[in-house]
Amino acid sequence: MSETAAHAARTRRNPLATLAFLAAFAVTVFAALWLLDYFLIDAAHRGPKGPLAKLFDFDPETMQNALGSLAQVIAAVLGIAITVVSIVVQLAANRYTSRVADMFFRDRINIAVLGFFVVACVEAVWVALSVTKDYVPQATVTATIVMATASVLLLVPYFAYVFAFLDPERVIRQLGAQTLASALSGGEGTVEARQAQAVGGMEQLAGIAVNALAQNDKVIATDATAALRRVLVDYLPRKASLDRGWFAIGAALRANPDFVALEGDSTDDLGREGTWLEWKGLRQIREVFGGALKTIPEMAHVVAIDTRYVGEAALACGDRRVLSLTVKFMNTYLRAALNARDVRTAYNVLNQYRQLAESMLRAAPADSSAIADIVEIGGHFKYYAQLAHGMGLGFVTETAAYDMAALCEVASALATPAHDRLLAVLLEIDKEAETQAQERALRGVRKAQAKLAAYYLVHGMAARARAIHEDMALESPERLGSIRDEMLAVTSKQFWEVVDRGTNFDYLDEPRKEKLREFFAGFSQLKNELAERIAPAAS
Repeated sequence: MSETAAHAARTRRNPLATLAFLAAFAVTVFAALWLLDYFLIDAAHRGPKGPLAKLFDFDPETMQNALGSLAQVIAAVLGIAITVVSIVVQLAANRYTSRVADMFFRDRINIAVLGFFVVACVEAVWVALSVTKDYVPQATVTATIVMATASVLLLVPYFAYVFAFLDPERVIRQLGAQTLASALSGGEGTVEARQAQAVGGMEQLAGIAVNALAQNDKVIATDATAALRRVLVDYLPRKASLDRGWFAIGAALRANPDFVALEGDSTDDLGREGTWLEWKGLRQIREVFGGALKTIPEMAHVVAIDTRYVGEAALACGDRRVLSLTVKFMNTYLRAALNARDVRTAYNVLNQYRQLAESMLRAAPADSSAIADIVEIGGHFKYYAQLAHGMGLGFVTETAAYDMAALCEVASALATPAHDRLLAVLLEIDKEAETQAQERALRGVRKAQAKLAAYYLVHGMAARARAIHEDMALESPERLGSIRDEMLAVTSKQFWEVVDRGTNFDYLDEPRKEKLREFFAGFSQLKNELAERIAPAAS
């Protein structure tokens, strides 16, 4: 049984158990008191009839009075139910999404219970008029009493069900399921109606997340973003079975704000490539990212994780167009984080971006198209690293360098042709003119390169280590020595603060430390070799 099905079963089971308990308790109390009266307290007036026959011995005059009051009781129950339900549904709709009311009245249990209250009320009114001085419809009266009893007993478990139904996690889960069903249920409704429902569902989920962020409710924001991600991840492997008409962008879809903002050619491309739904979903996730930057920056990391999951799902399905969209949105997150000068968010986005790139490397290490995509991502890393450096956000530059070094390690281990081009990109990150003020920021780049060189030497790749060696040859001996000493001084793998990555960038195990010493020891000889090369050219 799936998690959703199990949750639904528990939701149904709890009110039913409450109803059974209340009914059993009420019947037991009444039966005990009735039998006590019948056999002990008022035995002289019980007559020849047994206790059950005596109970259903209806007197016309008594029934006329009692049934009028009974109708009032059921009407009061109906009024209480409608009042409470309308208030809590409206509050939930204002807090989360206007679709709550629609979902509420589509639920069969809600319709059944409210319908039962109405039927019981109408039944009680009519049965009160059917009793005359000389005739009592016993079956009808008995059924009305049972319905009135059930109405009162249902009140408490039904309210429990309503509150469970309006639980934000359940609302989000149902909204996500309805959105996905709108996209995949080819036989229900017109294409335009299904497109509108799918788009509306994703917008509602994004709205829930943004509203939750405004109220500092990270749990609900996380659930809503995850629901958006699940819609896209579950849609990707099944979209191939959809008819071509689903992917066409009609007038109604073009009028949506997220498509109006696009140039006509770009919108046509989304329809031709069959990626408009993924574009819309990722745009909504980006909206959550923007809200998180202003309110709960930690949520921006969650958004980046969900975006990576979408990219990996596209990778698993071989959908390179959606994978390319995911990369674009990762770049957009980095740009937004840098514009906000949010170093921590940029650090977290780079972590997820690197993991996506690693997944791409592992999925197709020898595919020429995939290699071109990976190298392009490396270029993005370099661009944002240099942009951050120019903005004075040196730690972002260092982070990008360490992530590029990690990508080079994976590419080297997989023996992919992308490796040499990725290494070249890494060596270009710090190629800007270095002033005294910039020197400190770019030390981290040199550390990342030296760490990668140690990896190469441990694995017997001296030629690759030498490329880094030559790139660093013109550094001053004092700077090289201080970089080496700082890296060798790190003894703990775990960083001394709580960070999402959990590891210290500069940590090296003992074999790599040994190779690091060897790497730095070769600079004197390398400088002599370079001087020998330069001298003949100068003469």
